[in-house]
Amino acid sequence: MLSLLGLVASALVGPTAEVAQAAQRPHTEFTCQAPPSSSSARCLVRQWQDSAGRSVGPADVPGTPLESVDIRDAYNLDGTSARGRAVAIVAARGYPDLEADLAVYRAAQGLPACTAGGGCLRVVNQRGGTDPPPVLEGWPVEQALDVDAVSATCPDCQIVVVQADTADIADLGRSVVTAAGMEAVVAISNSYTTRLDQSDRKYGALFHHPGIAVTAAAGDDGPGRPGYPASSTFVTAVGGTLLLRAPATARGWTEAAWSGTGAGCSKKNSPLQGQLSLVTACRGRAVADVAAVADPSSGLAVFGPTESGSAWMVLGGTSLSSPIIASVYALAGAPGDTPNESPYLAPDNSVNDITGPPEPGCTSVLCAAGVGWDGLTGLGTPDGLGAFVARLSDTRPDGTNEPRAR
Repeated sequence: MLSLLGLVASALVGPTAEVAQAAQRPHTEFTCQAPPSSSSARCLVRQWQDSAGRSVGPADVPGTPLESVDIRDAYNLDGTSARGRAVAIVAARGYPDLEADLAVYRAAQGLPACTAGGGCLRVVNQRGGTDPPPVLEGWPVEQALDVDAVSATCPDCQIVVVQADTADIADLGRSVVTAAGMEAVVAISNSYTTRLDQSDRKYGALFHHPGIAVTAAAGDDGPGRPGYPASSTFVTAVGGTLLLRAPATARGWTEAAWSGTGAGCSKKNSPLQGQLSLVTACRGRAVADVAAVADPSSGLAVFGPTESGSAWMVLGGTSLSSPIIASVYALAGAPGDTPNESPYLAPDNSVNDITGPPEPGCTSVLCAAGVGWDGLTGLGTPDGLGAFVARLSDTRPDGTNEPRAR
């Protein structure tokens, strides 16, 4: 006869035990809380955690996290240079250890130092001043991912971080305006979204900056109605992919759409000109335009704040893909007046076209990664700089393609 202990042990064999074991495995969660109102934004970084909600390091997550050499190799960026151009990051509130954490990341990745004293790093509040706002839970992790993603993609880019007073879309938008007025900034990344779509009639002026590429994360909740600013006509909406090493292939990588990436139609904002000749299933603005790695299963190794101090962690979400694309714009040169149209005007072979089988139950181009444009990955992911070079009203009278004076 089985003892009571034996009965308990036998009861844990099978589905119940599998569920219990699954609950103990590392999993990903949003770092920032859901926005409390329609005008509030949520950062989109997804973090690997244990069953107690604590951050876990690269050695404890499935697969091998990506490093700087991987990003540059996968997107054919080796040998490119920003030539003094800067990428700006807009996020909510403060991050006291940003410079120190960034220094650890760059040293470990073999990248040149990027410090405030050396002129490479600038951290300001939404008015451009140096008095930092207080910390808002979750957003320092977002900023750590953003600055490390820029560093990984564009090691010689200057980095500007503009910290908004709050996570309200109006304050974040005012921070974009501040970033656009700063010297050498040619691209601005926004790794956050509002819960509901917003109208360019109300907020568009904050995100409309001809001559600067403004990127926005498409979201991490899967296809549906997009949030803002990804739905703005004035930004490049960035979807997400799963990026895996494939040494036996010519590229050395395989890439597929991430089912968690945001996609959909905005009824409040106008389509891009480049979308008018495409089948997008949208009457208004379709999301996304392009994509980059976002699936946390192929996340980036990042050094940043955890509950027990600064440490290595693995982060993903379209919070990763947005600063990657902003950095590619900076590497490609000063953008034209409508930089989000440039990928639509590029030759077809300028991107990695991400294709794959339809998602279960999907009957729309918005939720299936197919040939050409689709909602999940837009036109595709970078294959060098060709899709991101300026094409419309994009050169100075002397024929050069460098930052315009502002």
